Amino acid sequence: MPSAKLNLVTGATGQLGSHVVERLRSAGESVRVLVRPGRDLTFLQQQGVEIVEGDLHDAEAVKRAASGASIVYHCAAKVSDWGPWRDFEKEAVTSTSNVVAACRSANVERLLHVSSISVYGHPKLGDGERITETTPLGQGFWMWDYYPRAKLIAEQIARDFPNTTIVRPSWLYGPRDRVTIPRVIPALLQGKSLIVGSGENYLNIIYAGDVAAGIVLAANHPQAVGQAYNVCSEGEVKQVDLLNAMTDALSLPRVTKRVPYWLAKQFAFVQECWKTMIFSKTPPTITRRAIYLIGRSTRYSTEKARTQLGWKPQVSIQEGVQRTLEWFTSLPENMHIAIKAPVLPV
Repeated sequence: MPSAKLNLVTGATGQLGSHVVERLRSAGESVRVLVRPGRDLTFLQQQGVEIVEGDLHDAEAVKRAASGASIVYHCAAKVSDWGPWRDFEKEAVTSTSNVVAACRSANVERLLHVSSISVYGHPKLGDGERITETTPLGQGFWMWDYYPRAKLIAEQIARDFPNTTIVRPSWLYGPRDRVTIPRVIPALLQGKSLIVGSGENYLNIIYAGDVAAGIVLAANHPQAVGQAYNVCSEGEVKQVDLLNAMTDALSLPRVTKRVPYWLAKQFAFVQECWKTMIFSKTPPTITRRAIYLIGRSTRYSTEKARTQLGWKPQVSIQEGVQRTLEWFTSLPENMHIAIKAPVLPV
């Protein structure tokens, strides 16, 4: 039988939001989702959730969706490494403000706000030092890198609601990824991928279902009110091993060409400058944020989430890559792509 507790999920058609829905429904929870008209509802209908159509920019629609909810999972956001500031700002300020107002109106017990580890910016760390939840936010943001700025503003607005818990995920992968995988796989198939730097850096990449598990734990933990948690990877797989796993699974030659990290960043910066100067509506072929995600070594701590919430990732990179590729190649437009079981070092 469904739980009497009602959970509202925003961003449920996105990767992380859909995994939160899946996690809640597998536990027998009642779920309502607020989705924009015209979105693909196939997965949500299969999950048996209550679907309310509406826009997060419409305050009254958000209030209607939140009515009767015990927990609101605010997963919606503009996830992109490029675009005009007004788009990021509108998504962060208007949507989150409306969610907070709706939570107040409905006397919601808990608001779980999904932020990002990008809100820390680029702090200077000493040898062996890791970024924890006490690390100051907003350090050294790059020009035109609007995503972390927007996430920081949204997080600050979310804290206006007294019963808020913040979760800061990292780079996600998994089924229903409409952001990263549709860019990575075509690049691999076309032989355009490069190893950034040595390739020996550990990636801060994590399976979306593991983050969803941490989100649900945080939303239901009595001591998590007012707290923030890094729910990310501390480094499970190296850049080169991930590339090898994907090329092996796709029966492609392994990527061997390399580009220095500093050069890749400079090239991306030049592209960003050019696109900005000509007021281009199309994004650069590569951005500094994309290079940063691929080429940096992860230095984030998840100790707080592990000790306070009892959370830790469960899906290995081997299993996660397999699930992701199976989903991607099941899409009608990608059914011509064949995969085999990926092989990664244990």
